[in-house]
Amino acid sequence: MSPKILYIEDTFENRMLVSRILMFEGYTIFEAEDGPTGIDIALREHPDLILMDMNLPDIDGYEMTRRIRAIPELQGIPIIAMTANVMHGDREKTLEAGCDGYIPKPIDVDKLSEQIQNFLEKTQK
Repeated sequence: MSPKILYIEDTFENRMLVSRILMFEGYTIFEAEDGPTGIDIALREHPDLILMDMNLPDIDGYEMTRRIRAIPELQGIPIIAMTANVMHGDREKTLEAGCDGYIPKPIDVDKLSEQIQNFLEKTQK
């Protein structure tokens, strides 16, 4: 069975690009355009990994990560920040919010599936 990935991202074009890349590599992808929808999908599908945009409208990715971490059924799911926030300290801020990793935007389409595989392997150990 292919790993399930939930991508929480408000920008349609970003969701399409990442979804196409990862589906081509054999992953099962679920998409949410906001955090609350993402939590609903995560509770229903229990993905193997969550990709979290940190610049979501209304409730940002930092708060959504904290909320997901507070839900017992979702605590073991790795959350990877996928963000355009690339200034000094931004990576640390995502980790402090509860993310397990960080992928800066714009994404490197040639490396994305390898990065995802590395995160999955690291968290399954």
